[in-house]
Amino acid sequence: MRDPARAADLLDWYDRHARDLPWRVGPRARAAGIRPDPYRVWLSEIMLQQTTVPAVKPYFEAFTTRWPTVSDLAAAEDADVMAAWAGLGYYARARNLLKCARVVAAEHGGVFPQSLEGLLSLPGVGPYTAGAVAAIAFDIPATVVDGNVERVMARLHDEHTPLPQAKPILTEMAAALTPEERPGCYAQAVMDLGATICSPRNPACGLCPWRSACAAWEAGTMAELPKKAPKKRKPTRLGIAYLVRRVDGAWLLERRPDKGLLGGMLGWPGSEWGEAPEEAPPIAAEWKALNTEARHTFTHFHLRLTVKTALVPMDRPPERGEFVEAEDFDPKDLPTVMRKAYDLARSV
Repeated sequence: MRDPARAADLLDWYDRHARDLPWRVGPRARAAGIRPDPYRVWLSEIMLQQTTVPAVKPYFEAFTTRWPTVSDLAAAEDADVMAAWAGLGYYARARNLLKCARVVAAEHGGVFPQSLEGLLSLPGVGPYTAGAVAAIAFDIPATVVDGNVERVMARLHDEHTPLPQAKPILTEMAAALTPEERPGCYAQAVMDLGATICSPRNPACGLCPWRSACAAWEAGTMAELPKKAPKKRKPTRLGIAYLVRRVDGAWLLERRPDKGLLGGMLGWPGSEWGEAPEEAPPIAAEWKALNTEARHTFTHFHLRLTVKTALVPMDRPPERGEFVEAEDFDPKDLPTVMRKAYDLARSV
């Protein structure tokens, strides 16, 4: 059963305190009849997965400046999009971004489907993203549950089942509060509440529009929630990165396979990553190992890369990869771990 009174309290708060975000149509503009662009909503939601708002803002603005419509993005070169995404992480999102844009352009005439089912049929669009686009762009009363919403629901109901087991419970709680009226504004309001008031640490309960209804506030358990199952210890993998420069300044790079970690991204040739990586130099050269490692943490493991450098003559052919001329090379096009290796090599 829906609870329109509680949703109305939150919407009143949102009308006064909504965050100003580059992909958002605020409550005043929305009330004036301005509708959100589904492309911008979808793009922002894909970018925001596993990432923070401050990190996403410059990428979103760069993408929408360069590719202002979904059809523009669909027509882009894969390499250009992957380079523009570099540093944002979780690179499978960028590959799925292109797949989805091309399906929307080719099969839907550049118009996003206006139903939850239609959105779920798109590549790389799961229940959360479909719900967010449906609610925010099309005012469909879809339930939208991200980490912020999970935290709000767990505290509101004083729910102590640990995540991830609690996900279906918290989703059901969120669904009961999703209103038929202004569901798009409500979806953004509850996310804003979690991001600005019901924060992970030191929630500002005195400013919360739901404080009087919050079971965790009544019980004094806000800081304990949401409960989370103990994290497994991340393993450490080792690898070797080979940074080769030709005497004319060109760098030897290779594009990683589309599938797998950093799929489709440009990077340094290297070994497999594991417990005992084997040497896999991409070109015959006199290699010098740096006395420091490039270290990076992925979702499921820590990586430590031995960085080896070499300078080769013009006529030395690589066994794999291609030389990129100095004027065409931009380290910002590299994923973060590869940029760390570059920074180490340039500092010696």
